[in-house]
Amino acid sequence: MQLPFFYIDPSSAGSPQVLLDEDNSRHAIQVLRMRNGEQMNLTDGKGLLLRVEIADDHKKHCQVSVLESELQERKGRDLTMAISLLKNNARFEWFLEKATELGVRKIVPLLCERTEKQKFRLDRMKGILISAMLQSQQCWLPELLEPIRFEEMESWSSQVENKFIAHCMPEYRFSLSKLPAVEKGLIAIGPEGDFSHKEIQLAVEKNFTPVLLGDNRLRTETAGMVAAALFLLKG
Repeated sequence: MQLPFFYIDPSSAGSPQVLLDEDNSRHAIQVLRMRNGEQMNLTDGKGLLLRVEIADDHKKHCQVSVLESELQERKGRDLTMAISLLKNNARFEWFLEKATELGVRKIVPLLCERTEKQKFRLDRMKGILISAMLQSQQCWLPELLEPIRFEEMESWSSQVENKFIAHCMPEYRFSLSKLPAVEKGLIAIGPEGDFSHKEIQLAVEKNFTPVLLGDNRLRTETAGMVAAALFLLKG
């Protein structure tokens, strides 16, 4: 049976005793009805995995003792997904959840010419990432940036050599599924109305490779998931 899995702030790690915050304490003690002597796993989202034992089963300030500490290696390819915000918030949140489960390392919300959504709650979005990380039993939390305008390309893409832009324009595009596997890359996904021609030209000028994700026209969040899976699971 797997131990319950909780996220702790990185500043809380590194001590033989850890005090859980109120939300985690309430969930462990009131919802799961855990008591002194029972064990759980904790992670700081930066690779640290702690196996701990409850020392004080207080429903608001649960204290645990560290039994084992391990720094888990970050496995898999290094993928940054730069994806437009969506008018339907639930669809963007779905993408965040699934991207985390797949192992995307960095997510850059984009504000493109045709992006309709302008509001973004970083705290809520990070909470979704944390839940998905715990559900998939991972110890690495994806980095999530504040929304950035597409044209501010140097700020979000200059550090990555292998860059791809998926779009629906009739210009020639390479099939992402047929390109050679690379260990680190960035894929840009546009809004519901696709990238503008100007944005695509700008990306190509900045050494982005135009790519095709398949024969069907996909929703933004679906395109993001297909692109991530093609990149991360390539043999």
